[in-house]
Amino acid sequence: MSAITQAPAVPARRRRGSARAVRTTLRYVVLVAVLLFAVFPFLWTLAIALTDKTAGGSIYDFPASLFPHALTLNNFVQVYQTFDLGRYVWNSVSITGMTVVGTLVVSALAAYPLARFRFPGRNVIFGVIVATLVLPSETTFIVNTLTLKHLGLLATHLGVVVPTIAGAFGIFVMRQAFLTVPAALLEAARLDGAGELTILTRIMLPLTRPSQAALAIFTLVGTWNAYFWPMLVLSAAPEKVPLSVAVLKLKGQFNYDPFNIAAGSLFMMLPVLIVFLAAQRFFLNNTAGAVK
Repeated sequence: MSAITQAPAVPARRRRGSARAVRTTLRYVVLVAVLLFAVFPFLWTLAIALTDKTAGGSIYDFPASLFPHALTLNNFVQVYQTFDLGRYVWNSVSITGMTVVGTLVVSALAAYPLARFRFPGRNVIFGVIVATLVLPSETTFIVNTLTLKHLGLLATHLGVVVPTIAGAFGIFVMRQAFLTVPAALLEAARLDGAGELTILTRIMLPLTRPSQAALAIFTLVGTWNAYFWPMLVLSAAPEKVPLSVAVLKLKGQFNYDPFNIAAGSLFMMLPVLIVFLAAQRFFLNNTAGAVK
């Protein structure tokens, strides 16, 4: 009788195993589809940039343009030699570096009192700061431009950086990170005679490195790819514009040569892609530690 009653359990287990295999397969199919959708523009741009334009062919001949008949690096060489690429890359590095450092410093200094001090109106101030996240950045362009003009910072890299380092997103991220630090550590440090600046630099910041890494990566990517604000501030100094703004000059400089434009676009994408991939492991490791 036991053998008879246990027999139906075997097909049931097989059905559950088959259903689990189908679900796993569907997940992988969806993930691969999302991956292809995300990577496809980069792959097509790479294929165009590596295509030997002297061999004939058109970028609009899809999908043949994804598989060039002849490969070459001449498109990259032409862009580098005629575009003054090094200067624009340095402009991007300068603006991005100052923005990342400034954002981390200002966000930490603003978030610490909002997270750990008790004073009237603290929640109201934080609420107003967070509310600015719903406003499009274009609403502040006129005010910021007039302010920079009065300060004499127009047409300078500092003028691009200063209005962007006190962002609501950075303050929000750091405040939430500071709230996770046990209050007992702060009280023990105060009993030992540590000042607030010492607590911030010796306790709060070392314990919130995952959030700092995430904020730094998001700020780096956003600043490197920013176009409108740097273009507006540096419109009177075209030699100081970052690569994200200068790359559009390729359209006129090469009389709409899509192969050279694709090469210039890759010059812009590769540095931030390399930095992100290099920092990804550190970012994920620290995030996992924070979750634990």
